Amino acid sequence: MKRALTFIGVTALCLVVAPAAVAATQTASAGNVTATFTFQEKVPNFHGLQLSIARGGTVVYDQPVVAKFCDTLCWPGPVTGGRPAVQVVDLEHDGEPDVVLNLYSGGAHCCTVLQVFSFDPGTMTYVKTERTFGDPDARIVDLRHDGQFEFLTADDSFAYEFTDFAGSGLPIEIETFAGGQFTDVTRSYPALVAKDAAFWLKAFKGTARDHYSDSVGVIAAWAADEDLLGHVKLANRYLAQQAKAGHLNAPFAAGGTKFVAHLQKFLRRRGYLH
Repeated sequence: MKRALTFIGVTALCLVVAPAAVAATQTASAGNVTATFTFQEKVPNFHGLQLSIARGGTVVYDQPVVAKFCDTLCWPGPVTGGRPAVQVVDLEHDGEPDVVLNLYSGGAHCCTVLQVFSFDPGTMTYVKTERTFGDPDARIVDLRHDGQFEFLTADDSFAYEFTDFAGSGLPIEIETFAGGQFTDVTRSYPALVAKDAAFWLKAFKGTARDHYSDSVGVIAAWAADEDLLGHVKLANRYLAQQAKAGHLNAPFAAGGTKFVAHLQKFLRRRGYLH
């Protein structure tokens, strides 16, 4: 198993250093809403990030970009996939487009920050909601092809929890946005969860090449997916078998039955187990 990158499943990518060339102005539109994102280009020291939002040609929001996580030192994101940092999408499926700004904390490691700007008719301007996703990217997708959008990402809380970052597995996470809040709806997509579980099980079996020397991170992600699918007994039985066989190990953390006990407490705390 290669150790150069953290394991992130079929639904997310590990962020890497931003490319050397990024456009200084990005524009996105939907309906009567146009968002313009501008910044001064100087890798790795981006500055002057500014977001302007117009409705019917009239600017109703024009502010410097500031994030809780990276303040005024954010980079334009995302740094993978070649997508623009700003999008205009009707996230709430109510006919009112929202503006989504994707930011990155900078450097080669961590973190994706999303800002959603929702129109407030009372003040005739936009209200910002911010969510830090950690290392995984967060892509806007229409998973059911029904005009309703989700954020496809991975659960960053698994990073470092059972092993080092490079060996950590981050299970799939799907969220929606409405009413100024992000909501985890991963359980509503069992086919995607099952696909993610298969990815992690294959990764775990691949650690046999190294005599399971660092296997707990990926099997933790598999167990999380299986618990979401309601396969709690199956997951517990398999974990017990692997612990008995000596296959649950980490270089600098607990393995075996101690790892299983830690994992189950963690999954319960994170809402995977009820």
